[in-house]
Amino acid sequence: MIDEQDNYLTQDKFEELTKELDLLKTTRRREIAEQLEYARSLGDLSENAEYQEARDLQGATEGRIKQLEGMLAQVQVIDSGTKNGEVYIGSKVSIVKQGEKDVREYEIVGSIEANMRERKISHMSPLGTAMMGKKKGESFEFDTPNGTVKYKITKIE
Repeated sequence: MIDEQDNYLTQDKFEELTKELDLLKTTRRREIAEQLEYARSLGDLSENAEYQEARDLQGATEGRIKQLEGMLAQVQVIDSGTKNGEVYIGSKVSIVKQGEKDVREYEIVGSIEANMRERKISHMSPLGTAMMGKKKGESFEFDTPNGTVKYKITKIE
């Protein structure tokens, strides 16, 4: 069962972040070291814009590496799909709003991965929470700033 912790990732997102971390730790660090070496060769570091820029880039890169390492050390990778035919993190869900015919499709993901442009919603969002544990054909409702809305689940993958 999903608890309230917020550290779930799909396998695809886990692999994407792992690749980003590997790229930063190898290729990017090497590129920044080369930029720093070149900037040092230009002379006076106190008035050297190239050196300062490379140092800033190094700091940002090291910060992102630490962020990714911390995140990846604590995440739980989840399987895509359903659990016993119910909506679960990793499920792709099609829903229809009561009184409408337009089908809306969403993928339920952990908050780290949520992105409305990609139609990926957090399991902790109001809509995600309302869908969790529901089966195909079930209706559910949740509160929005404009009032309570009711939906029906038409498909779960």
